[in-house]
Amino acid sequence: MSLVLLLGGARAGKSAAAQRLAEQWNGPVTFIATAEALDEEMATRIARHRRERPAAWTTVEEPLKLRDAVAAVDAAAAAVVDCLTLWVSNTLDHDEEAVFAEAAATAELAAAHPAPVVVVSNEVGLGIVPANPDARAYRDRLGAVNRVFAERAETAALVVAGRLLRLEETL
Repeated sequence: MSLVLLLGGARAGKSAAAQRLAEQWNGPVTFIATAEALDEEMATRIARHRRERPAAWTTVEEPLKLRDAVAAVDAAAAAVVDCLTLWVSNTLDHDEEAVFAEAAATAELAAAHPAPVVVVSNEVGLGIVPANPDARAYRDRLGAVNRVFAERAETAALVVAGRLLRLEETL
């Protein structure tokens, strides 16, 4: 297991699946969180996720400098990145091409990491076309970033109702 990408809808079980995969690693684990507690509801979600993680894991909270956070993970440690969805949201005011370049560099770094790296992201492109331009831009940017990570991942899976469906390589 090198780079694993877990995609799925909201509350589909992506984070739990990522945790189960990381717990299989016989060594330290670093959890890289991209969320920010900008309101009470998000603070509650973050607190719940913290409680659900093993206490021995190192947690790095980094909403923007994802590549730096991945680069700082010890070579002997597995990593969980949760999640690209919020990282992309955090970068919406950044140049799109710069975000794609950063995503590609981060994915390459994660794929080359000696220990497993599990990356979580939402799949937001399966529904109706959003009615407003900002939502469409976000959907498109996240879809492109997900594709960048999927291209470099050894394994990509869609998480639906807590079940993993392995995605085939591109043709």
